[in-house]
Amino acid sequence: MLLPYCVYVLQSEKDLFLYHGYTTNLSQRLKSHNLGKTISTSKRRPLRLIFCEFFLCKKDAIRRETYFKTTQGKRMLKLVLKSTFNEIKYPRR
Repeated sequence: MLLPYCVYVLQSEKDLFLYHGYTTNLSQRLKSHNLGKTISTSKRRPLRLIFCEFFLCKKDAIRRETYFKTTQGKRMLKLVLKSTFNEIKYPRR
């Protein structure tokens, strides 16, 4: 069974900025971001996917996306993705 809602984290290869979002079609959403069709990331292209999680319920996906945008959520991502952040040269702050 495929889970319909995806929470994702993108990294700008231009300025290393991280962007969090959710979608029901990850591949289409990534194309949209990299074609500049998303205002918040259009000037930060190219973007690459560094993390995603899938959920059955939309409310859970939205809650998770909102959490990733908090200080605590950002800390959790840094712990979970420690090797990834080292590999993508994400700046330590």
